[in-house]
Amino acid sequence: MTRARIPTPGSARTGADRRIERGAQATVTTGSGAPVDTGRRRLLAAGSITVGFSLLPAVAMAQRAAAGEAASAAAAPGATAPPVPARLPGSLNSTPMLDAWIRLESTGRVTVCTGKAELGTGVRTAFIQIAAEQLDVAPAAITLITADTARTPNEGYTAGSHSLADSGTAILNAAAQAHGLLLDAAAVQLGVARDTLHTEGGQVLAADGRRLAYGAVVAGVDLHRTAAPVSPLKDPRQFQVIGLPLPRVDIPGKVAGGASYVQDMRLPGMLHARVVRQPSYGARLVALDDTAVRALPGVVQVVRDGSYLAVVAHDEWQAIVAMRALAAAARWEESASLPDAASIHAYLMRLPAREIMVADTRAGAAPTGRRLAARYTKPYLTHGSIGPSCALAQFVDGQLTVWTHTQGVFPLRAGLAEMLGLPTERVRCIHVEGSGCYGHNGADDVAADAALIARAVPGQPVRVQWMREQEHTWEPSGPAMVTDVAATLDADGRIVDWEYQVWSNSHNQRIDNAGRLMPTWALARPFTPAPPKPIPMPEGGGDRNSIPLYDLPRMQVRHHFLPDMPLRVSAMRSLGAYMNIFTIESFMDELAQAAGADPVQFRLRHLKDPRARAVVELAARQFGWPGPGSRAPGHGVGFAFAQYKNLMAYMALAVELDVQRETGAVRVHRVVAAVDCGQVVNPDGVRNQVEGGILQSFSWTLHEQLRFDRRRVDSYDWSTYPILRFSGVPARMDVHLIDQPGLPFLGAGEASQGPASAALANALADGLGRRLRDTPLGGARLREGAT
Repeated sequence: MTRARIPTPGSARTGADRRIERGAQATVTTGSGAPVDTGRRRLLAAGSITVGFSLLPAVAMAQRAAAGEAASAAAAPGATAPPVPARLPGSLNSTPMLDAWIRLESTGRVTVCTGKAELGTGVRTAFIQIAAEQLDVAPAAITLITADTARTPNEGYTAGSHSLADSGTAILNAAAQAHGLLLDAAAVQLGVARDTLHTEGGQVLAADGRRLAYGAVVAGVDLHRTAAPVSPLKDPRQFQVIGLPLPRVDIPGKVAGGASYVQDMRLPGMLHARVVRQPSYGARLVALDDTAVRALPGVVQVVRDGSYLAVVAHDEWQAIVAMRALAAAARWEESASLPDAASIHAYLMRLPAREIMVADTRAGAAPTGRRLAARYTKPYLTHGSIGPSCALAQFVDGQLTVWTHTQGVFPLRAGLAEMLGLPTERVRCIHVEGSGCYGHNGADDVAADAALIARAVPGQPVRVQWMREQEHTWEPSGPAMVTDVAATLDADGRIVDWEYQVWSNSHNQRIDNAGRLMPTWALARPFTPAPPKPIPMPEGGGDRNSIPLYDLPRMQVRHHFLPDMPLRVSAMRSLGAYMNIFTIESFMDELAQAAGADPVQFRLRHLKDPRARAVVELAARQFGWPGPGSRAPGHGVGFAFAQYKNLMAYMALAVELDVQRETGAVRVHRVVAAVDCGQVVNPDGVRNQVEGGILQSFSWTLHEQLRFDRRRVDSYDWSTYPILRFSGVPARMDVHLIDQPGLPFLGAGEASQGPASAALANALADGLGRRLRDTPLGGARLREGAT
């Protein structure tokens, strides 16, 4: 195995040095001296830290209002129109004040804020690297504050692989501008020209040898100003931190079993609570005698509001015992009627649909040639967080504080405020990482539980932990989907016509209002969820990645958006991209076979984008595609490619596997992936995300399917909802990065899901000699396909 040459901090690097060698695997040794961010733990112990940051400053609002007045004045007859302000980079465009992102202290300490949350993707480390690079300070000198409605910018949700593209870009530019202001202030203080100064290790150095630590300069720096559209960014050839595999700051505590998650949080005087959920959608509590429950040891309170039931106790086991007793004492009236699970896809296609023409480049008569068509389906999927959802809340003097692993602290704050009838400024949501996420799972709902229960026992912090069966049966699912695809091949084996249709419910039922919080449905005065609506392209929801990146002369793509949802659904990692890429890339293999072409060459024949071609060629070359001409029975190889949302990271990968025809067991021997996500901040972080996404996709594609009967969800534990086990992990995964120094960050967190599913399906088809189009592909379906 070759190793990439990774420059050490302080070394000069050329563009060639910065490019991670194609085919090379970086080897990193993490020593005990790696910096560990203990700021979060100090925060949890101390309760809060007051930082005077400007979030949506009155000054900025006034500047915008003044700009509007100027525009109106300029519109008067004879007036000269003012220049249109340039769009600021990344999330600076919505939160333009520099001091919302960067704070400099006289101690030399740097505080960086982001509205994005750490979800296990390693973005905390990447944000620290970005700021450290532009400010010329050691990463250990930076304190990073994430997703807190009292202290950070409002960046909406941490979703869609936007963290680096939006927040990372904002931090990159804010830090660069702060660095320039430091040089300006130092030049005045030293009485020299600014261009004679440079910075290193948190110090400003003059040509005559004089040095000023940043702390000695900050008094002359005013960051309470609007960011400029153009920043004095460092030349990528001089990068010393960006591009290095800096050890992730969140890993040591997790590996050592330290307090790393919201599930680990303990506050002084904390009470424990459990909720008794309705047995099915719409069930109504008709009778309850809680006398015996209230008398149980440790029970502090039984909370009832309509059909909403919870119990509060001094310790966790007492809360669990009381919850079980309370559940046994409750009598419910059930009314839910769910569709037949066996015919769910036909049912979806009969539902009323809002018809959306996503793309249509058809004109003139349809070309002649060989026409192929296929249908693919996907079941409902659950997030299956390894740690069931948890939140803490405290209600003191009309002020609610919630510690939560939500992906959107600001939208959650608005929903909780509406639920409790509080002004939003009386609600504070603080993100704390949760042991399980990637999509709209139970995090927001358990936060609503904690808020409702904390209001019933004011003054004391309350910890609410869901049970496993509650997580599986009540969290929002990833929607079931149906896709139809047809294409025409001409005599030369080229695609000359493409028709695509997708049927899907909403992929975004996040917290637009209090009614999107599931616990509010059971209240005596329930809230109604905001109606579902499609997500516009190019981001898209069910239609995300429904437009192929391939060069197709004629194409029509239609989205049948289904507002009616028989099961509760919302965002799951990659949204519709997983299914649409699975379909498109599976069908590309079917078309290649019909054309008598190699699958990789067939893709390249239809690709002009040079960055797309580069990842396809690199993955194929490093895999040794396609391998030996003759393979043993059950042995297969598969390939797939996509650019996430046609906007984010490019990814191609090849899979080699064996299928045991008698049992249907699948053994993946190796996976080789190539990724272009623009400027690479932390190569190990990218590889972590790509590898994790591949495993998650393999689990979805082979094993996962939410089961339900005509009344309720039946997948309530890991036996009724099996996932990929350690024995199913590929024997080898190699991820090759194409670095693009100086180019924009392209999110890689969700780049893997679609291509991995299709490459796996294509390898299975190669090994079986038969195409499987309905996920999950494993189990009985695979055994049937193997015979």
